[in-house]
Amino acid sequence: MDRLAAALALPPSVLVVEGEAGIGKSRLVTELLARPEAAGRRILSGGCGQIREPFPLGPLVEALRSTGGELAGAALSPVAGALRGLFPELAHVLPKPPEPLDDRAAERHRLFRGLGEVLAALGPAVLVVEDAHWADEQTVEFLSYLLGNQPGSLSIVVTYRGEEVPAGVRALTARPRDVLTHEHVVLAPLDEGQTRALAAAILGSEEVSAEFAAHLCVRASGLPLAIQELLALLRTRGALIPWAGGWARRTLDALDVPSGVRSSVRERVGRLSPAARAVTEAAAVLQLAVPLAVLIGVTGLPPAAVADGVDEALDAGLFAEREGMVGFRHVLAAQAVYEGVPLGRRQTLHAAAADAVQGLVPVPLGQVAHHLRQAGRDDDWVTAARRAADQAVELGDDAEAARLLEDVLRRGRLPEPVQAELTVRLGWIATEVLHVPDICDLFAAALQGEPPRAVRGELRLLLALHLNLARSDPARERREMAAAVDDLGDRPELAAWAMMALGLPTAPGTSLDEHVAWLDRALETVPAIGEPTMRLYLQGKIVMALVLIGDPRWRDLAEGMEQEVAGLPAHRRTVNVPFSIGAAAVLTGDHHLARRLLTIALERGAEIDATGPIAVRSRASLLQVAYLSGAWEGLARELKELGEELSERPERDTLALATAGLLLAEGDLDAARSRFLDQMRIGLTTDTADLPFPATALLRLGIARGTAPAALAETAEAVAAWEANGLWPLGVRALPALTEALLAAGRREEAAGAVARYESGLRGLDAPLAVPALEHARGHLAAGTGRWPEAVAHFTAAAAGYELLPAAYEAAQAREQAAACLLEAGDDTAEPALKAVLAEYERLEARWDLDRATQLGRLHGLRTGRRRGSGDPERGLTARQWEVARLVATGLTNQQIARELFLSAKTVDKHLSAAMQKFGARSRTELARHLERPIHD
Repeated sequence: MDRLAAALALPPSVLVVEGEAGIGKSRLVTELLARPEAAGRRILSGGCGQIREPFPLGPLVEALRSTGGELAGAALSPVAGALRGLFPELAHVLPKPPEPLDDRAAERHRLFRGLGEVLAALGPAVLVVEDAHWADEQTVEFLSYLLGNQPGSLSIVVTYRGEEVPAGVRALTARPRDVLTHEHVVLAPLDEGQTRALAAAILGSEEVSAEFAAHLCVRASGLPLAIQELLALLRTRGALIPWAGGWARRTLDALDVPSGVRSSVRERVGRLSPAARAVTEAAAVLQLAVPLAVLIGVTGLPPAAVADGVDEALDAGLFAEREGMVGFRHVLAAQAVYEGVPLGRRQTLHAAAADAVQGLVPVPLGQVAHHLRQAGRDDDWVTAARRAADQAVELGDDAEAARLLEDVLRRGRLPEPVQAELTVRLGWIATEVLHVPDICDLFAAALQGEPPRAVRGELRLLLALHLNLARSDPARERREMAAAVDDLGDRPELAAWAMMALGLPTAPGTSLDEHVAWLDRALETVPAIGEPTMRLYLQGKIVMALVLIGDPRWRDLAEGMEQEVAGLPAHRRTVNVPFSIGAAAVLTGDHHLARRLLTIALERGAEIDATGPIAVRSRASLLQVAYLSGAWEGLARELKELGEELSERPERDTLALATAGLLLAEGDLDAARSRFLDQMRIGLTTDTADLPFPATALLRLGIARGTAPAALAETAEAVAAWEANGLWPLGVRALPALTEALLAAGRREEAAGAVARYESGLRGLDAPLAVPALEHARGHLAAGTGRWPEAVAHFTAAAAGYELLPAAYEAAQAREQAAACLLEAGDDTAEPALKAVLAEYERLEARWDLDRATQLGRLHGLRTGRRRGSGDPERGLTARQWEVARLVATGLTNQQIARELFLSAKTVDKHLSAAMQKFGARSRTELARHLERPIHD
C-alpha cells in the first residue's frame, strides 16, 4: 500500500495492481483512494466487462460520462467534439463535432486526442481501469496512447488478473516512459498469520485461534474474498463460538466447511427467501450490474417482490449498489450461483434477459447477442450478433467486430450467400486489427459454396492475404492469389493487389522473370483504379518489390508518389507508401533513405493511430535500421520492449534478427546461433528476403569456430533460394562471409566464382550494398593468396563504402581485416589501424569482435591498450565476464543478471564460472571480496 501511495503522490504516474480473482485488488484500490495522497484529486473509475459490447472504450465511458458539471466552462479545443458520439451525456459541454474523416484509424486517433484533452481538463485526477484482462482492443490502444501523452496531473491505476491478461496489456504497463512514476504490485494469497489478522478484523475481535486461522487459510486458499465468504457462512450456520476474547470453530471434526467460494456462496443463497434467490439467479445470468427494471423483467416477479429480494441480497453482502444499478459484489460469487442454476431454467432466464436488456439506452447489443446464444435461440443470435458487429464497425472497434463475425461464421447456420458475404467482410476487417485471428479455414469453407465469380475472386484474395499473415503455406498462398486474378477482371483494384503480391520477389522457388512479369502487369493495371488512396497504396507495394530486385525504375516512381502523398491527408493507405519503400530500403542497405521514409511513416501513422499496425511496423523497421547502421546504444532494451508488444505478430521476426545480431556481437554465440537457425528455417519457407541476415551470421560463426565446411552446408539452401529469386541486391550482404568461408574450406575456385556471379547479377541494378560488399569479398580473395597491399586496398574501400550507408559494424569488420593484412605485411600503420578498430568495437560494445581483434594484436606482439572498464586484463577476464562478476558482487542472482544484460541464464552461468576460475574464488561471496580489492596497473 505504501509503495502505491508513494507513486500516486508523484503524478504523472501509472500504478498496476496484479492478482488472481478474489485476491483483493479492488479493495486495495478503494483503500488507496481513501489515503491522503489522493485527497483533492478527482476519481474517475471504470471497469472492463466479461461480456463484450460493440461500444469501444467502455471503462473510459463509465469513468467520464458523469463529468459534465466539472467540464462546464472548460477550454476544450474542437478535437474534443469528436467525443460527442461516445458521450451523448456530455454533448452540452463538448464543442461541435468536427468534420468526419474518411479513415477509421484517423477517426480513432482523433478520438484518443479528445479523450486525452478531457482528462487533462478535469485537473488533478486518478483514472482507475479495473479488470483490464477483459479490456477491449481500443481500450488497450488508448491506454498505450495515454501513457505516451499523459497529462502531468493524472495518475492511472490499472488492475488485472496476471494469469488472464493479454500480452499487450502487460507490455504497455511494464516499462512506461521515464518521466512517469511507475509502481507494480503483485498480490499473493494470504498466509496463516495474515488470514488470522483478516478474520479477526472481519469478526470485530482482537484475534482468532491459530488452529482456526490455519483451517480457514487452507479452505480459502488464502483468498480474502473466500475468507470473507466462509466467515459469513459460518456465522449464518452459527458455527462460531467465543474464545478467550476472540473466536474459534466449534469442533474441527464436526464442522465440514466447504473449500473455496462456490459452496459457501450457494449455501448462503440457499438460506435466502424464494424471491431473493430468484433475484440472485437473474443477476448471475446478467453478470453485470443493471437497473432494477431489468431484474424485474428477467425474474417475472412483481416489482415489490424484486425490490425486497434485492434488499435481502444487499443485506447479506452478496450484492452491491452503484449509481442506481445492482449486481453481485464479486464476479466469483456470480459465477458460483450461475453454475448452480439448472440448464433449462438458465436458458429461460437468458431468453428473458435478452428481452429485458433491449429496454436499456443505448441497447447493449453485445449482451443481447450473448443472452440469445445462451438461450439457444440461434437464428435470433445471428441477427443480433450481426447488428452488434455493424455497430462495432461504425464505432471503429474492428477487433470486436471481427470477434463477433468469426463467432457467427463458426457457430451459426447461414445460407451460402450470407456466409460468403460475412466471410468477405470479416476478411477485410481482420486485416486492420493488431492481433489478426486465424480464419483461413473460414475462407475455404465459403469457397466450397460456389459463390459468384467476383465474390470467389475476393475470397481467394483474402485467403491468400491471411495465409501470408499467418506465414503458414506460401505455395498455397500463391495458388490462391493467381486464381484470384482470373476472377477479378471487373475489380482492377483487387486484381492489381493480387498481381502485386505475386510480383513480390520473396516467395521461395519462384524465378525473377515470373516476379517481374507480374509486377509489369500490376503497373499496367494500377491506372484503372479510380480511388487515389488505393492506387497509391498498391503503387507503393509495387515500388517496394522493385527496390528489392534493384530495378532502377523505382526511384522515379517513388519520387512522384512521395510528392503526391505529401499533398494528401494522412490515411493508412497513403502512409503505407513511405513505410513499404522504407522497409525495402532497409534490406538493400540504403539506410539514410530507409530512416527518412520510415520516420515519415511513423509520424504520419501516429497521427492516424499511434498504436496501429503502420506505426508499430515502422517502429520495428526503424529498430532494424538502428541495428544495421550501428546505432546500438539502448537498442537491446528497445527490441525487448517492442518484442513483448509484438509477441503475436509477424513483425517479431524483424526484431528477432536484430536481437540475434546483438547476441552474436556480445559473444553469446550459442544463443545467437540458435536464433539465427530458427530465422533461417522461417525464411526458407516464407520469405527469402530475410535469409541473407542469418546466413551471414552463421557463416561468420563457422569461420570463427573452424567449422566453415559445416557452415557452408547448412546455409547452402538459403544462398540458392535468394539467388534463384534474383535477390542480388539483398544477397550481396552475405557475399563477404560466403567468400571467406569458401576460402577457409579450401574451395578457392568456388569463392572466385561466387564473386564473379554476384558481379554479373548486380550489373545495372540499383543496389547500395553492392560496392562495399563486392570490395569486401575481393579483399578476401586477395588476402587468400597473400596479396596484402591489394587486400588492404579492397578492405579499406569496403569500409569507406559501408560508412557511407552507414553500416558501422560491417565497416569495422572490413577495417579489422585490413589491419590484419597490414600486420601480415609488417606495415607500421597496422597498430594505429587496429587501435581504431578496437575503439569502434568498444563503442558498439561488440565484445565478441573486440576479443577477436585484441587477440589478433597480441599474436603480433602489439599492446592494444584496452580500457580497464572493458574487462580485467590482469586476470584475463573478458568484458562480459567482468560485467557479470561485478553484478554478482552486488547480490543479484543469475536470473536477475540475465534480465539486466539481456542474456540467457545459461550464458550468465558460463561467464560466472569463468570469472570465478580466473579469480580463484570458490563462492560468490569470495568473488565479491576479490572485487573489493584495488587493481594495480
